[in-house]
Amino acid sequence: MPQSILFSTAPLGAIELNNRIVMSPMTRSRATVNHVPTEAVAVYYAQRASAGLIITEGTSPSINGCGYARIPGLWNEEQILAWRKVTDAVHERGGKIFVQLMHTGRASHALNMPEGGLIVAPSAIQAKGTIQTDQEGLQGYPVPEEMTAGEIQDAVKEFVQAATNAITAGFDGVELHGANGYLIEEFLRPSSNTRTDAYGGSTENHARFLLEVAQEVADVIGRDRLGVKLAPYGENNDMPYDPAYDVIYTHLADHLSDKVTYVHLISKGEETQELETYFRQHFSGTLILNGGYTKEKAEADVTEEKADLISFGQLFIANPDLPERFLQNAPLAKPDPSTFYTPGEKGYIDYPRLDEE
Repeated sequence: MPQSILFSTAPLGAIELNNRIVMSPMTRSRATVNHVPTEAVAVYYAQRASAGLIITEGTSPSINGCGYARIPGLWNEEQILAWRKVTDAVHERGGKIFVQLMHTGRASHALNMPEGGLIVAPSAIQAKGTIQTDQEGLQGYPVPEEMTAGEIQDAVKEFVQAATNAITAGFDGVELHGANGYLIEEFLRPSSNTRTDAYGGSTENHARFLLEVAQEVADVIGRDRLGVKLAPYGENNDMPYDPAYDVIYTHLADHLSDKVTYVHLISKGEETQELETYFRQHFSGTLILNGGYTKEKAEADVTEEKADLISFGQLFIANPDLPERFLQNAPLAKPDPSTFYTPGEKGYIDYPRLDEE
């Protein structure tokens, strides 16, 4: 029987991946209260180093961007040194690892942030819904501060510095989180961005913040080390979809090729097929698709050249050796959702490999 196309090697920028199976970024909330990755974080990613590429959980570029409890950061030396243990552990097992930089923007709460952190967004529009805090449980989202022109430039510089820190920490590259209702997507969507200056009010202006961040990060670490995640039809954190937004994403497809080496798209099957095809035709880099994939569906989409790589999320939580299970057509373990975001090792580094079951 011929080997699955998922196990063929693939170029990504200047590196080569051992296979086309990507571990999708997933928040796990296992950092310290000071947003420093722990020893268990290094174990967790090392266990999953057989993925062609690991993309880490969302990691804040600054104190203003860490709106969730116990998510890691990359703005100080302690965090850089802790992440170095993670990248060393993954590289020792032959893996490749990018860090996802996630500025939570208005999807934040002061109880989850370091002292002095500000909840900022393109516009002072409160998100509907609630957010978990360790101290007081679920809380409503606060009204964010509308960013000044100077604060927007500060945020761009924070992404650039965090990307520089990521390379210092040994990461193979960086993914910008432009989805799920966080800061970059807040600029993209007219529902959360009602600005009338250069960062809102038109297709070009809504796309400007992401394109500026991408360009400035690429200028420092290189386009070959940079990717971006987008969810054009995503509605997380009170980001309702409107077909009128599609033009913003086609604009991005037209303007990202010289700035990033890959685009990581959240797929919704037929619903997003037209936009995925547009990216395939107009973006010249690597295309990663994500969205409830099975092994068989992943094989089909890569074979049909709808994507170059496929990312898997929750399957990697309970199956640290997911590629090996795919290779052997072995049964897949199911994750325990009650431990997705809890502190501690339970439901984090205690899922067995196939040869341990």
